[in-house]
Amino acid sequence: MSLIVDSAQLAAFCDRVAKADFITVDTEFMRERTYWPQLCLVQVAGPDEAAAIDPLAPGIDLSPLFALLTNERLLKVFHAGRQDIEIFFHLTGRIPKPLFDTQVAAMVCGFGDSVSYETLAAQLAGARIDKSVRFTDWSARPLTDRQIAYALADVTHLRKVYLVLAKRLISSGRAHWLQEEMETLLDPNTYRLEPDEAWRRLKPKSSNPRLLAVLREVASWREREAQRRDIPRNRLLRDESVMDIAAHAPTTVEELSRLRGLSKSLAEGRMGQEILAAVARGLAVPEDQAPVVPPPVELPGGLGPVVELLKVLLKMKCERQQVAQKLVASTADLEHIAADDHAPVPALQGWRRELFGEDALALKQGRLALTMKGKRIVLMRLDQNDTVGPKLVRA
Repeated sequence: MSLIVDSAQLAAFCDRVAKADFITVDTEFMRERTYWPQLCLVQVAGPDEAAAIDPLAPGIDLSPLFALLTNERLLKVFHAGRQDIEIFFHLTGRIPKPLFDTQVAAMVCGFGDSVSYETLAAQLAGARIDKSVRFTDWSARPLTDRQIAYALADVTHLRKVYLVLAKRLISSGRAHWLQEEMETLLDPNTYRLEPDEAWRRLKPKSSNPRLLAVLREVASWREREAQRRDIPRNRLLRDESVMDIAAHAPTTVEELSRLRGLSKSLAEGRMGQEILAAVARGLAVPEDQAPVVPPPVELPGGLGPVVELLKVLLKMKCERQQVAQKLVASTADLEHIAADDHAPVPALQGWRRELFGEDALALKQGRLALTMKGKRIVLMRLDQNDTVGPKLVRA
């Protein structure tokens, strides 16, 4: 098994694979007991060589690995790579680029919603992945040969998966579709954890400015404290308790101790004092400076049949073009399109508009019809320029 445990080995390996056109990358990490993910193993494969890199090895210098991942001449291939990329962004402040995510590429190529690596490896590389050690403790040392073999399989078969998907994207003319999708993974804001924005995770239904101001302060305190201690936020203070504190806005230890999930000892201790200080900050916020929950969009009545027609069109288009529906439009997107020709939804932008959005608007505006031919639904365009009257033209 190829396991790298010292700096010289790592530097030599990175020098070799840096000469390739692409590398495949995966990680094993633990997060159950920490706020920040604990990186336990990094797997990297070039076209002819693969290695598992042990970041927990004593004295190992990971800078050659980080330089490899930020080498902009070298394509980095991940599968469902958002969490892996978050780890590297947290460690280095930089995002590995350029990127290719095989899960997203597979959705563009018609493999369904959120297709698994095991499925792609089986269908495109003829490989069977043994997942029996997937949930082992990756922080424990020494690693077993079985663990290392499993970890390396996540990047060795990914090479073939990438090559097949890349070829399909080029032959179908959809390579630019994937590039649009990679913009989210390349955006640093995707991975930043801003404490002052932590309240949004709780999705409060109340629009009360005072409650929201207190919620923002308490959630921000919890986020910073969890980061400082490096423990999961819910282990520090559960979501339900944060919402209760915001709703009741306690100003004394006695009031705080009455809330569910908060013991008297917690309320009387340092944490209790810090929570009460956060509540006080929230109560002091002027009402016109309190955070605001966007009001729910009220859609006009009678749009149900239009939305159902759009669903049929979406399903038909995606099946014909072999693209995952989830990637193109959600039910909420369809509702917004039914209500507004200029709705600010992804389905009316970029490649999604080309694939679905233009025809969705044409259907809604009466320039396109759905009809049956035998057992199949087909599209018919209404020719509005015919002087005799509209006629059906096969789409």
